[in-house]
Amino acid sequence: MRGAIIGDIIGSRFEKNNVKSKDFELFTKESRYTDDTVLTIAIADCILNSKDYESTVKKYGRNYPFAGYGGTFKKWLAGIIRGPYNSWGNGSAMRVSPIGFAFDNEEKILEEAKRSAEITHNHEEGIKGAQAIAMSIFLARTGKTKQEIKDYIEYEFGYDLSRTIEGIRPNYEFDVSCQGSVPESIIAFLESENFEDAIRNAISIGGDSDTIASMTGAISEAFYKSISEELIEKMNEIIPDNFRKIIEEFKREYSA
Repeated sequence: MRGAIIGDIIGSRFEKNNVKSKDFELFTKESRYTDDTVLTIAIADCILNSKDYESTVKKYGRNYPFAGYGGTFKKWLAGIIRGPYNSWGNGSAMRVSPIGFAFDNEEKILEEAKRSAEITHNHEEGIKGAQAIAMSIFLARTGKTKQEIKDYIEYEFGYDLSRTIEGIRPNYEFDVSCQGSVPESIIAFLESENFEDAIRNAISIGGDSDTIASMTGAISEAFYKSISEELIEKMNEIIPDNFRKIIEEFKREYSA
């Protein structure tokens, strides 16, 4: 889960100003957490404390109203839209990482990813994107190779993971759909050498940089099993105290 949040923070300053390169400073005074972090923490809180997904996500969204939510999600938070709104956006996938870390079998992860997604993103692509990220994390943390992860995701979800970062980067544009960002985030992980390299891959393609880096970061943390203390310290400097508390509780509960 920390990988998702670090990816979000590093990617935050590139969302509207894509870098299209792996050569950039990881943190600056402009680095901040966004809606990806807020809602990831909300899902972790749900799992830790057996809370309802919809009411908890709404509570966090309303408590942190300036985190950068999409327009339709804002209307859902405000109660203008009631119930799910058939979204295929990557908001379902950006918040799902705690599920991939917390549960220990494929059926439960797919079920919980669906439940967490469909409070807003009940379109089949919105659900599929959340399930693909959650399963990528599960497979990564349980010792599967990159080839095994690639094969599983391609077979079960139909995503094309045969492309390369070099091939994607020149023409990739801003795309908030699951189908236009989830595969790219997984490819950024598959091509990486370590956690930081994965984040640099994710941001270098451009597009919805904070969300792509957040999804990539979650999978990479699960696979590489470690994040440098420097990155964790930077994260802790930026996020609120109550977020740090939930992260630590979650780590203690699900570190195995």
